[in-house]
Amino acid sequence: MKTPPSAEIITIANQKGGVGKTTTAINLAAALACFGQETLLVDVDPQGNATSGLGIDKSAVESGTYQALLESMPAEKTIKASSQELLDVMPSGRDMISAELDLADEFSRENRLREALRPLIGLYRFILIDCPPSLGLLTINGLACADSVMIPLQGEYYALEGLAGFAETVERVKSTINPALEMEGGVLTMFDPRISLAQQVRTELSQFFGDKLFRTAIPRSIRLAEAPGHGKSILQYDPRSRGGQAYLALAGELLARRGWEVVKID
Repeated sequence: MKTPPSAEIITIANQKGGVGKTTTAINLAAALACFGQETLLVDVDPQGNATSGLGIDKSAVESGTYQALLESMPAEKTIKASSQELLDVMPSGRDMISAELDLADEFSRENRLREALRPLIGLYRFILIDCPPSLGLLTINGLACADSVMIPLQGEYYALEGLAGFAETVERVKSTINPALEMEGGVLTMFDPRISLAQQVRTELSQFFGDKLFRTAIPRSIRLAEAPGHGKSILQYDPRSRGGQAYLALAGELLARRGWEVVKID
């Protein structure tokens, strides 16, 4: 019997909030699924926006990320199917609010997510992890189990604030916990090319990331903002919108980096 390929784990993180992190997690996962990739989105953020953004009632979650992390529940029992083909979710419920504190007393606390996800490696092609906007134990767990980290950054001045410190944290995790961790790169979000400051930020991020800054920038989009309220990714809500096309392009660029031939999806 042919052995299925191991899932690649990409953690999507930034210590700064309001940068389009969860929007990117939801819609990149949805775009990868559109390209035929079995994808799991793991919601590690106590806010649970990735969960509700894909139509799952986070107040009704009885088995999810918390149970996999802290109650030794088999991860496959926590997974919920989304309404999109090839896209599953490990949801965040109300109990995730205390997860950071509860993890503090656990043995090998920084590796709990790695152990929880281990049985799922052969079931998916990509596992994306949406982390909270902080550098606490949940984000460290996300980095400790990942093959790479993607950093969404708003196309404004404050995007640069704290970036060097976050990159240092990534390097520290790589040197002490997860030697396999690589920098996937940065992706510009809420980008308006007509604004000179946005172009200036893009230039500075290009200098910081080099060729690891994704060429695809995610535009400001009302449709992107509306989609989570309907419990849908942008690719279910309005795939032909600028935001929908941008996330398809981002997924295509991600796959092309891995040498995959990507057929454009209209």
